[in-house]
Amino acid sequence: MIEVSNLTKYFLTNKAVDDISFTVEKGEILGFLGPNGAGKTTTMRMITGFVPPSKGTAIIGGSDIIKDSLSARKKMGYLPENAPVYPDMTVWGYLNFCSEIRSFARVNYKERVEATIEKCFLAEVKHQTIHTLSKGFKQRVCFAQSILHDPEFLIFDEPTDGLDPNQKHEVRLMILEMSSEKAIILSTHILDEVEAVCSRAIIIADGRIVADDTPANLRAQSPIHGTIALTVVNTDSAGLLARLQNLDGVKSAEILEDNRENIKVRIFPERTGESLSTRVMSFAQENNIQVASIFVEQGRLDNVFRSITRKG
Repeated sequence: MIEVSNLTKYFLTNKAVDDISFTVEKGEILGFLGPNGAGKTTTMRMITGFVPPSKGTAIIGGSDIIKDSLSARKKMGYLPENAPVYPDMTVWGYLNFCSEIRSFARVNYKERVEATIEKCFLAEVKHQTIHTLSKGFKQRVCFAQSILHDPEFLIFDEPTDGLDPNQKHEVRLMILEMSSEKAIILSTHILDEVEAVCSRAIIIADGRIVADDTPANLRAQSPIHGTIALTVVNTDSAGLLARLQNLDGVKSAEILEDNRENIKVRIFPERTGESLSTRVMSFAQENNIQVASIFVEQGRLDNVFRSITRKG
């Protein structure tokens, strides 16, 4: 596993990362979240040995990133921020170079490079120089070098940055396919990506961990978790709101949208975890109210993210 212990980083007098500790087991995809300047990239750079910590360390598969750095880095694949690559090399040449510095055996390095090119959907550009590629393709080239040696541990800093929706989907599928045999840390600003890919999420703010839980449990902290979103047709909004607020088990209700044809209402239950959807449907049928849609809100990660990272 990856074991991060008391990582701290000062830049002069500024404490960018403040005593961070966590572990990532094989089979886990850990989403690493935080606002700009929270310390995400600095933490990942310390874990990978790219910058030394002011205090603390990281243990990668039993190897200390400070005391046994080369052994630790051999076990890792790292996709840095902004996907740095050599612009004058071809895609093939760059990945071939990466295989050489990884000391691949000469007998199979070509097969490994070709397999990685196919896996990362780079076949159509493998003979192009990297500076001629789009941002999305450059991102995929850097992703390819991070998995070229089939490492046990993967550290991805914004792996889908610059990719179009189809490419993002492809990269997410690759990450999911690899996750059963690897421990993966994934930094991203895309909250949908966390929900789609990650089994766990850590949120940091001001260099400190402020949340560590599954995406589902974090969503449950949303103020709208468990509320009923109801859309009805051709109904008096004031009368509807008054009657809903008098319904047994309803704490309150509010109009979200009233455009004369449809009225969207949010209904808050009196007791946490109580499901009101059946009761609300029965109420609508008894009062001849046409329901266009009804669903129970699962909560929104963006609401939770803002509430726990907002300063003041």
